[in-house]
Amino acid sequence: MAIKDTPEEWTVTATTTPFTGNKTSVRTDEVVMPDGTTVTRDYQVHPGSVAVLALDDEGRVLVLRQYRHPVRQKLWEIPAGLLDIPGENPLHAAQRELYEEAHVKAENWRVLTDVYTTSGGCDEAVRIFLARDLSEAEGERFEVSEEEADMELARVPQDELVRGALAGELHNNCLVVGVLALTAAQAGAGLDALRLADAPWPARPFEA
Repeated sequence: MAIKDTPEEWTVTATTTPFTGNKTSVRTDEVVMPDGTTVTRDYQVHPGSVAVLALDDEGRVLVLRQYRHPVRQKLWEIPAGLLDIPGENPLHAAQRELYEEAHVKAENWRVLTDVYTTSGGCDEAVRIFLARDLSEAEGERFEVSEEEADMELARVPQDELVRGALAGELHNNCLVVGVLALTAAQAGAGLDALRLADAPWPARPFEA
């Protein structure tokens, strides 16, 4: 049997949206189970996100630290952002986030991995890109606000991030998944064997 996630959709007999926020909402579905019973499932509806693991020529990963109110912590993360425009090309969104959050551009882009962050309670899909051949972006820096106004930037050796993830010292989903996927790719077929940056993404179809 192939170990591969597959599309499937169980019958929904009713659906409501009890809460609609600025970027996300909460949906309540009545779902028919395999035994014929109907149960209620509440979940967050999310537009999707992109994240960028930017790796420099010295083997360091560009990370940022900012306050995350739901968990009451300052977390080290990799640049990331929402897919604000329906059908937006995720590569373009990733390039924008790398510029806005780090004022960096990259010449070499690959898809590192695709994940659902919390599939039991949210439909958020994230595409994590690997960006290499980094350089400073042209022009003035993007003006940040809110949590990003207090953001710190650093370049940290990949091995230190792996150690921190396994030690329970780093908790951001995209950072942990990204550095472990990077390490696995390097130990396997190599980074140039990763999917191209415009690889299809069924979870969030996009225009070329």
